[in-house]
Amino acid sequence: MNGLRFVPAQADVKEPDVFVQGVHYPAMLVEKSGVWIKHAGSAMLSHSEYSIDPVSCPSFIVVDEGELRFVTGEHSWTLSKGESVVIPADTDNCKLEDAKDCRLLWFSLDGPLTSTLLRQINALNLVPAKQGMLPSQVLLIRQIVQVLVRHNETSDASFQLAQLLWGIIAAHKGHSVATNAVLSHEIARVVDAMRQCQFKESFSLAEMAAISRMPVEAFRKRFTVELGIPPLGYLQFQKMERAKTLLRSGMSVREAGVEIGMTDPYHFSKQFKHVVGMSPTAYLRHVGSGIPEE
Repeated sequence: MNGLRFVPAQADVKEPDVFVQGVHYPAMLVEKSGVWIKHAGSAMLSHSEYSIDPVSCPSFIVVDEGELRFVTGEHSWTLSKGESVVIPADTDNCKLEDAKDCRLLWFSLDGPLTSTLLRQINALNLVPAKQGMLPSQVLLIRQIVQVLVRHNETSDASFQLAQLLWGIIAAHKGHSVATNAVLSHEIARVVDAMRQCQFKESFSLAEMAAISRMPVEAFRKRFTVELGIPPLGYLQFQKMERAKTLLRSGMSVREAGVEIGMTDPYHFSKQFKHVVGMSPTAYLRHVGSGIPEE
């Protein structure tokens, strides 16, 4: 099956992990789309340290419960609940530390357009890198795992898996995708306003509430319920994802900051590091800015 494997560091493993994984053989129409989910699974980890075997497809690992350290080469990150990392295909020397009692989700992508899709969500990296993840995307990944494991080694759920995958992409791009289905009209108006200005405007909570035509506190609660993240946190997430796209297109740090409404380079770099885990210049050095177009 060549899916993801977590290998405990200790040789005498007495307590096995709770581990499920499935493989997907896409239906013809899904295969013709050029990209599909190949593997997906989940694990409840019983040990502290693991190595991760290389996988032939780029893979997303998401912390569903708990906290751990992801280590690759000279870099490491603490990943908490709802945070994720993307591992390029055939990458070795990846480890998990302090992972006991963590629950993980993961999925792998395959197909000739995989690189194009990854580029659209700032996940086409030369090396493993921390990846922004919205709560709505985590819920969709959880559903992907449930569906794929239930229909393991078949194409029976190809179209449902494709729908869930495109839901992840739509949520990342700022479309009206909620944790359950579609956003309410009031909240969708706000999300659409953010997207229309390409996340350059720094809307206040009061301005967002005015767009939704709701009282401020009622808007804040509704937005958080529907998207799983507070309004200002969602805006910050989308601003940093937009900045990653701009930086990787060749913009300077100052120019990228201006484009997302942060004219002070120091403030932009500080916020970028808070969200992404490293400064803008360190991010470009880490993921590689010279990935060729297809």
